Amino acid sequence: MLRTVNRVLIGVVGLVLLALGGALLAVGLGASPPSWWIHGGPHDVLLSRAERTRWRDEGWWWPVVIAVLAVLVLLALWWLTAVLRRHRLAEILVDTGDGAGAQLRGRALESALADEAGTLDGVERARVRLTGRRSAPETRVRLRLEPHVDPGTALHGLTTEALAHARGSAGLAALPTEVRLRAAKHRAKRVS
Repeated sequence: MLRTVNRVLIGVVGLVLLALGGALLAVGLGASPPSWWIHGGPHDVLLSRAERTRWRDEGWWWPVVIAVLAVLVLLALWWLTAVLRRHRLAEILVDTGDGAGAQLRGRALESALADEAGTLDGVERARVRLTGRRSAPETRVRLRLEPHVDPGTALHGLTTEALAHARGSAGLAALPTEVRLRAAKHRAKRVS
């Protein structure tokens, strides 16, 4: 959801800035604006002195300005912390059967899964990242395959061996996984 909010927010702000900037540039270059536009011509100011000081003496003006700015600052801080938040899962809850449970470090499971996936036939390098919630983790696996390996074979080995072992050792009923396969670059062989 955060990704969608982020994209929509950036898109709306970008469109507003582009429309205002383009309109101001067009008026500044001499285009005649419509009658309802805020500028009358290229030598007109954005806000006149009367417009800037219009509400200054009203009792409600400054509290409203401060409240709106405070809300904008809080929204900007929320957005910044949400964007900078770690998307990597720090720990997983493991059901031990006694009701207490245990915690498994996310990096330990990532490392074990990457090591086992890296030992599969035809896998040059494996990278694993845990995402999701502590009680329902998900994995993102990136495999760099050697040129001779069949991607279907590598994927089958990953799901039946490495992911099955990780799911079983963590006591998870399911471990949804997104796998990205990439072929390793290699030089062409010389033919003599």
